[in-house]
Amino acid sequence: MDISVIGINHDTAPTDVREKAAFTNSQKVGLLNDLLDYGIREAVILSTCNRSEVYIAYRNKECAQHISYVKEYYKSKIMLEGCEKYLFVKKGKDAAKHLFDVSAGLKSVVIGEDQILGQVKDAIMTSMEIGASKKILNKIFREAITTAKGIKQGLKISERPLSVSYIGVKYLKEKMKTLQGKKALMIGFGEMGKLALNHLLEEGVDSIYIANRNIEKVKSAFPNHDVIRSLAFSDRYDVINDVDMIICSTASPHKVIKYEDMPSIDKDIYILDMAMPTDVDIKVGEMEGVFLYDVDDLKEISKNNMKERKRLCKHAEGIISKDIRGFYDWMNSIKVDPVIKGINNMCREVESDTLDYINRKIELNCREKKIVEKMLSSALKRVVRNPVLKLKEEKDEQKVENYMEMLDDLFDLRMG
Repeated sequence: MDISVIGINHDTAPTDVREKAAFTNSQKVGLLNDLLDYGIREAVILSTCNRSEVYIAYRNKECAQHISYVKEYYKSKIMLEGCEKYLFVKKGKDAAKHLFDVSAGLKSVVIGEDQILGQVKDAIMTSMEIGASKKILNKIFREAITTAKGIKQGLKISERPLSVSYIGVKYLKEKMKTLQGKKALMIGFGEMGKLALNHLLEEGVDSIYIANRNIEKVKSAFPNHDVIRSLAFSDRYDVINDVDMIICSTASPHKVIKYEDMPSIDKDIYILDMAMPTDVDIKVGEMEGVFLYDVDDLKEISKNNMKERKRLCKHAEGIISKDIRGFYDWMNSIKVDPVIKGINNMCREVESDTLDYINRKIELNCREKKIVEKMLSSALKRVVRNPVLKLKEEKDEQKVENYMEMLDDLFDLRMG
């Protein structure tokens, strides 16, 4: 038995193709049942916004046929001429490594992100619930999830922040010593601003004004919030001396804080300009008591964090390689199970037929029957012991395959 993965992800296909390849929950169940009906022994589907992947387990001689079936399914689903160029196929240890890397977040758009691990867990649970995942895929998904948890807890890759909003708030905290009990003015309420707002709330900021051109948008989002207050965009300068920090993140092509409109500053104020183009007139940073920072001040931190994530990923690769070796040692140990089971069944059948014959021909008491049974069972075990041990201990995978096929053929073990 071995495994493969066939699919599409953010490395191989653009967004519009990935959208066509994505699975709804009902489509997952439908395809898993189709794969089982076709004769694929085990299957798991992992479908997220950035990837759509089908993992299958099969006997080696079924490999090409089963991979081809999954590829044809993808082609019929995507329905784009030449879409096969977007598909990737990984087999054996390469497929195992791919799953381990994906589970640990090493293949994510943002390296080390945590969300994918939950999605991997959901994928295997769905497959197990309908009986599509069995001994092989259950084992490798369980191992990949365990390894990913160990990497996340031990290396803490995801704790090296990359988002400008997160780094920006932490940067202000470092400069101001603490954000707890402070007051903030936020100008702009887009995606980046919302993320920064969440981080400010986590840091225990006492009061946050949000100045936005669409004030109703802010009011409807926070109708009765103790900390957040909506503010008309035109009133933004009125509260500057009441706050300790300003965070700007608008999409305006013009400056939203101009030097000539700034009030006199009677205390230190920290301004973080996350916009591009910048929101704050550079001359504002020259004012007494004003500390102005922009995206360039954060880039180096983000860059260093990405370098550190990549360095930690190298370490994670070593952990993954070791665990994949462990999985394949287990795979090799169970590979011969059907042959051994077949040989044992054959011995039991010979033993049963022989005992029936002896009992018909010779009248034995209970004690004599037990002695004959024990001697016959022991003799048959002696006959097969050495071949079975050699089969279990053989490390050459090709030899193992050859032995298994030979025994299956010679003794008609019906391994399937």
